[in-house]
Amino acid sequence: MTQQGEIRFLTPQVKDNKPKKYCRFKKQGIKYVDYKNPEFLKKFLNEQGKILPRRITGTSLKFQRKVAQAVNKARQLALLPYVTDMLK
Repeated sequence: MTQQGEIRFLTPQVKDNKPKKYCRFKKQGIKYVDYKNPEFLKKFLNEQGKILPRRITGTSLKFQRKVAQAVNKARQLALLPYVTDMLK
């Protein structure tokens, strides 16, 4: 029948062909996250104004911290809202 050590599945296994996540800061060579640019920072916020996690954006830990600090500074200067209904 089947050889020993061979594994057979009833349904074929599906491989996910999702594009690989990357840190846009490292790829583009950005060293400083500018808190005075709210349009760029909106890419890291969801519709309610919350900061998106690293697992969704693909940002590295170093730059995720810098993004969080920049968003908080922009919120304090009223460049970004703390809470909103449909930000994008």
